[in-house]
Amino acid sequence: MTTITTATTSKKLSSVSVVFPAYNEELNIENTVLKAIEVFSKYFEEVEVIPVNDGSSDKTGEIIDRLQKEHKEVHPIHHPQNKGYGGAVKSGLFGGKNDYIFFSDSDGQFDLEEVSLLLPLIKDNDIAIGFRAHRADPWHRKLNAFCWGTLVKLLFGIKAKDIDCAFKLFKREVIDSVTLESNGAMVSTELLAQAGLMKFKLAQVGVSHYPRQAGEQTGANPWVILKAFIELFKLYGKLKHSTPVPKKAGAQNQ
Repeated sequence: MTTITTATTSKKLSSVSVVFPAYNEELNIENTVLKAIEVFSKYFEEVEVIPVNDGSSDKTGEIIDRLQKEHKEVHPIHHPQNKGYGGAVKSGLFGGKNDYIFFSDSDGQFDLEEVSLLLPLIKDNDIAIGFRAHRADPWHRKLNAFCWGTLVKLLFGIKAKDIDCAFKLFKREVIDSVTLESNGAMVSTELLAQAGLMKFKLAQVGVSHYPRQAGEQTGANPWVILKAFIELFKLYGKLKHSTPVPKKAGAQNQ
């Protein structure tokens, strides 16, 4: 595992699928999608942006359908009913068709320009992820994240500094090799735990994190947290008794 703090790159990479799970993000989704098109087009020859409307009750779905008509890069996915954060992430990851797959949240708390920090890392690694150098969240969310991260590292030995930081870039091979079951907040843990068992190489770098400007966060919902812990121990039991899949062997995704 490699950790760095600055990086630059000049040569464009082949193609990328950019995934944004979105639930009731009508105030954020348009700016996020348009910024993604602008930024990723500077670093990749081909770009598709996949906003995943996870059963939103606001105008999120209408907005991304309009963006699809206006921008050839936009390829939306719609869930008729809410599947949860993990369900939306899975739909986007497995729906992407390009050589690299990036995912982030659609709420504007990350600076997409900082994908430039991940690009040098992905050259010699399979996964490049950010960690929030200074997390711009309320104290209770920071406390929840610390307790969760500590437990996950103890159970699975994941070396990531910030497991749930939604600023991740993968080579296609990683996504094609994992089988994800979580529909909740544990999807990143499940992905990184399986990737670690398959010996995929991971590198990480500090990224900026900003306060949410509009909309409401759902991650601090007690029911969401409870479901995440239930899924966590189910995954631990599953992986503890499983045989690691050899790298490049592939798997069927759910």
